[in-house]
Amino acid sequence: ASEYLLKGLMNLEYRGYDSAGMAVLNSRGLEFRKAAGKIAEINARLNFLALEGSIGIAHTRWATHGKVDDGNAHPHFDCSGKIAIVHNGIIENYEELKAELFDHRFSSETDSEVVAHLVEEGLKRGLSFEEAFMHAISKLEGTFAILCIKEGERKILAARKGSPLVVGISDDATFISSDIPSFLEWTKNVIYLRDGDVVIAEDGTVRIFNSGVEVSRPVDVVEWDAEQIKKGGFEHYMLKEIAEQREVVQRAISQDYSVLNSVIDEMRRAYGIFFTACGSSYNACLAASYIFSRVANLHVNVVLASEFENYVDFLSEKTLVFAVSQSGETYDVLEAVRAARSRGCRVIGVLNRIGSSLALESDCFLRMNVGPEICVVATKTFTSQVALLAMLAYAFAGRKDEIVSRMKALYLDLYNLTSRSMREHLKNLAEKLYTEEHIYLIGRGLQYATALEAALKIKEVSYIHAEAFAAGELKHGPLALISDGTPVIAFLPKGDKRTLSNAIEVKARGGYIIGVSPERHEIFDYWIKVPECGDLNPIVQIIPMQILSYELALLRGLDPDKPRNLAKSVTVP
Repeated sequence: ASEYLLKGLMNLEYRGYDSAGMAVLNSRGLEFRKAAGKIAEINARLNFLALEGSIGIAHTRWATHGKVDDGNAHPHFDCSGKIAIVHNGIIENYEELKAELFDHRFSSETDSEVVAHLVEEGLKRGLSFEEAFMHAISKLEGTFAILCIKEGERKILAARKGSPLVVGISDDATFISSDIPSFLEWTKNVIYLRDGDVVIAEDGTVRIFNSGVEVSRPVDVVEWDAEQIKKGGFEHYMLKEIAEQREVVQRAISQDYSVLNSVIDEMRRAYGIFFTACGSSYNACLAASYIFSRVANLHVNVVLASEFENYVDFLSEKTLVFAVSQSGETYDVLEAVRAARSRGCRVIGVLNRIGSSLALESDCFLRMNVGPEICVVATKTFTSQVALLAMLAYAFAGRKDEIVSRMKALYLDLYNLTSRSMREHLKNLAEKLYTEEHIYLIGRGLQYATALEAALKIKEVSYIHAEAFAAGELKHGPLALISDGTPVIAFLPKGDKRTLSNAIEVKARGGYIIGVSPERHEIFDYWIKVPECGDLNPIVQIIPMQILSYELALLRGLDPDKPRNLAKSVTVP
């Protein structure tokens, strides 16, 4: 099992890389190895492959409760060391549960460890392993995806509530994981678990229970293949996924048009439309709001998912809510969906993962079709979302064929923007900027949304403080930040004299102006040439910024695929 587990962990490292560990069952009992650090480093020291046995569990951690150290790494154990668990999520009532287990010996600061002790307590009361596990799960409040094994029991027990968990089925093995790429090398047959599901995997069979009743879940075939989760000759996943964007935009517009038309019908019937998302998806929604206004004469409200609960008083049964999330598992987005549901709203998902929680909780959904995105930093998902939502706006206005034709014509532009010569041009710029402490970005309208996304990319991977402003707001405070040599990136579409005027104001105060524009202006200290694409400008303008961010990270000695303190899917509050 250790070979499968180690490869699976490596494929899941984008979900967390603070620490890692593995436990297997064999004739000697339950054996484990775990430590803080990245998986490859830990394996070099501890040699996970030396663990023998055909049943095992493993975990790579993104810390929530407890500092990053060996003791807080998973798996966690009961007092006897015969029960092992791994856990994603947050157990909100763990302190109360620990108080009830006052006679147990805890060895970590995590919320997760309480699960192993609850199972141990159930066994002491005479319950079977399965009964003790289900009883333990029933006492938990919060979100969790949990795997559990026990010495003397040749089975794995699993449970899901609010955190992703899927089952992979092959002829030779059964996999239970938080994400499909962990086992895609061995099988494309997947069972998507629902909230409340408890799994008993034993001797090649999988039984699923929910609320104490055995249930049946369909086996789906994943469209992705194992090659898509490999770097394919690229130094990093981030660079690979940036390069894939010329195909991604084409796939984004390959929709089931019957679904698209039904979504448009719902939009016409709605009284109030909200878009809710987090991070890059939020920036894509903001860009889309300008396109809807300009093209479809339609107002849409764009709200950060983490703030959506503060808007519920505006919602009614006639409100339509678009929830946008690449993974379909983002905690704040799912909470926003549930808040909308509580007010009787219809929900449209915009997502990449077909069997995700968002797919299950939406009335219908539009697919991004980007394939797996492994790098923690979103690149191709942003451009896909902009393309898809732009197509929706044009289709709403009865102009779908027009936008599809324009997006098909983008292929060559995107190819040029991801070329080696463009990368060299941006590497030269990165060499001028990588020692800076602050970078500011400005734009108006669609370009403001692009500036926000570009600032997010820079800060995520280079750790340089990057901040975006609506260009017209500079004179209302941010100009005070400008001094000699302060780098300011200005996004100027063709003919944008107002943002040009704002850039001139920055230049007059000593700013170093980097222009992202189809036109060269004399005030530019550095020019990044992009094509003029109107409503599709966010797609062509963001790609150079993604490459710049990547080059900044390399020059600062950082891993762009795994930024500190971040994880790909944020499934906790």
